[in-house]
Amino acid sequence: MDILEQPEAQALLDDATVSARAVGDGGDQLQAFIARYLPRFAREEQRQHARTILRGKLTGLQRKTTEPVATQAGEKRRPLQLFVGAGGWDDQAVLGELHQHVREELGDADAVFILDPSSFPKKGTDSCGVARQWCGRLGKVDNCQVGVFLAYATPRGCALLDSRLYLTEDWAVDPARRAATYVPDSVNFQERWRIGLDLLDRARATLPGSWLVGDDELGRCSAFRAELRLRRLHYVLDVPCNTLVRDPSERRPRARPGGKPRLPPFERADQWVARQPKGRWRKVTVRDGEKGPLEVMVLLATVQTKDEDGCVGPRERLMVIRTREDKPQTWYTLSNAREAQRAVLTRVHGFRHKIEEQFAQGNGEVGLDHYEVRSWVGWHHHMTLTLLALWFLQTERLRLGKKNSGRDRGPSTGNLYRTVAEAGAQRRGNRPNRQPSAAA
Repeated sequence: MDILEQPEAQALLDDATVSARAVGDGGDQLQAFIARYLPRFAREEQRQHARTILRGKLTGLQRKTTEPVATQAGEKRRPLQLFVGAGGWDDQAVLGELHQHVREELGDADAVFILDPSSFPKKGTDSCGVARQWCGRLGKVDNCQVGVFLAYATPRGCALLDSRLYLTEDWAVDPARRAATYVPDSVNFQERWRIGLDLLDRARATLPGSWLVGDDELGRCSAFRAELRLRRLHYVLDVPCNTLVRDPSERRPRARPGGKPRLPPFERADQWVARQPKGRWRKVTVRDGEKGPLEVMVLLATVQTKDEDGCVGPRERLMVIRTREDKPQTWYTLSNAREAQRAVLTRVHGFRHKIEEQFAQGNGEVGLDHYEVRSWVGWHHHMTLTLLALWFLQTERLRLGKKNSGRDRGPSTGNLYRTVAEAGAQRRGNRPNRQPSAAA
């Protein structure tokens, strides 16, 4: 019997089938989707340009910048370029509507916010924010722009919510370059983690959620973790394997009779882990795979770390995740969720790969990295329109996926470790201060 004639294969094919009618409805769905956002554009010509750009991003154009989009639509190039590059419409108003829309479709009290910086290589030096800085896509220091992105993930789906362009300190204090690229007076230098907090605060005004995840650029910053604790938000953040930790339970003998037991010295997290007994590791099932349960090994302990000034911080939980392979991948993370079980923390950490999927879909399907704008306004207009196009694709996947019985749910926490290790490392590369034994 042919493999496609097997009953299980037929069931999977039935689940994967999308009718011509469902696909044909896509045009009507796009019209309805765009109509929701058009009132956020003040003038009729802006609304028409928004329709043209969104439709163009959702076609099969190889390059989805304004010129090919205008050519395909039979419109003049210059008005579209001005609309994206210098149009007088409000990104925040459009993104506010996006946040409300995401809440309606995905809102979940246990949702996970995901913060991640992403780089865009640039050959010239005139675009806003371009500087010689670490470029993950190239795997070296080179000319690039860096944006900070925020995503929202639940078991039902994921959406990119917001973005902001990062300006290096040299850029932020250079009046000539600021004037040439129309950087608003209100924009000052901010570290990337502070930009992330601004994006997070804006999103949480509309969207519910309990968790935040991010890579070790964010996790290594004790001030960032402290701000999250003030916001009463649980986090599971990657940290480098050379993070200094101590386990308060490992108290040393008293220095003198009647004295208090001494706390242990601080040491690298990977060195501390290396001397822990095997009994401290626990097996956690991520999901049921095709060849049996997909499992990882997890070590969980309460530790203290030091802040940037060398002061001892509050107690946090160090979670180390290791895949069960001949050459295992390892993650070191810190969390403030003191009562959460290993399985919960592992699941939450796994949502990090969702933003990698969003970047891949954005670049491959709607032209996230296809832009030629040079101004501050142009960069944010481009990103806002691209996030809308990407969100439309997510809503269509939700609509067309309703008939799925659950046997094939697409990318999920099951492939999170391979996805984060490979896709994340490929996009960002190993930063100079990233330890090679800690997976990206």
